[in-house]
Amino acid sequence: MADLRAGLIGLGSMGRNHARNLRAIDGVDLVAVADAKGDPFGVAGGLEVKPNVEALIEEGIDYCVVAAPTVFHEEIGLALAEAGVHALIEKPLAKTTEAAKNLAQAFEDKGVIGAVGHIERYNPALQSLRKRLEAGDLGDLYQIATRRQGPFPNRIADVGVIKDLASHDVDLTAWVTQRRYEVVGARSMFKSGREFEDMVSATCTLTGGLMSNHLVNWLSPTKERLTIVTGEKGMFVADTLTADLTFFANGTVATVWEDIAQFRGVSEGDMTRFAIAKPEPLRTEHEQFRDAVLGKEADIVTLEQGAKVVQVCEAMIESAATNQFVTID
Repeated sequence: MADLRAGLIGLGSMGRNHARNLRAIDGVDLVAVADAKGDPFGVAGGLEVKPNVEALIEEGIDYCVVAAPTVFHEEIGLALAEAGVHALIEKPLAKTTEAAKNLAQAFEDKGVIGAVGHIERYNPALQSLRKRLEAGDLGDLYQIATRRQGPFPNRIADVGVIKDLASHDVDLTAWVTQRRYEVVGARSMFKSGREFEDMVSATCTLTGGLMSNHLVNWLSPTKERLTIVTGEKGMFVADTLTADLTFFANGTVATVWEDIAQFRGVSEGDMTRFAIAKPEPLRTEHEQFRDAVLGKEADIVTLEQGAKVVQVCEAMIESAATNQFVTID
């Protein structure tokens, strides 16, 4: 069987990582690239840099990775769907919820496969965390908190920190807990002189009464990527920078100090850091999408799920602007 013919549009900092993986995975040939602004990182290799998605389609590609700025996702995605070309579209799926839903509907109507590049789902720590939560290792879930902070990425110009970074946390929270967002409350700040927010603090409710908290900014001098899930039996901490997963169990040793023993809470127990394999998340994402295109069993982030993430992000923006909680339809 011939290798799949892949195209890539968007040759910026994320595009070069996609190109590296497209050239590395089995069963795929990167045959065409495109970027209206050229090739600043030398991604193309020996390939001609095409000007637009139409030129990519003319190369007879089977699927395309879209790493162009978010504002162009809808236009590019609709062209690919119309041509019957499968697409892996970087997150956020689109600039607006309406545009995201248009993409999801177009791919469904044309019977082609679309996926969203929410790469955190493929982080080994979160993959392991989801399995352990599903197995009941934490018992009843009480709260999930995420912290995603770091310096400003100069590559981002068309969205704020909510759609660029908080979208990761919205997707992974719903995915690892297998819950849906119901109510969203948020506060945001504008500190860098741009038209978009730089910082957000959100408090949300998911199905089953699960509370989530998200602290996200690109104003911090050091990176932090933590997901903390607290439940009946203790707490899991996933560090997605290092792909480490740690479990802090509730204590089972009786407390003999009378004053403390009267407190009806939990106490510190054993700590376990799990030894897990750590493949590159982006490589896993590409392998899963390749398998989906080939008709094999695969774990991809669907366009419908990507559209729901955009909807929750827009609810955060609305909540911050109105000082009101926003209910998700």
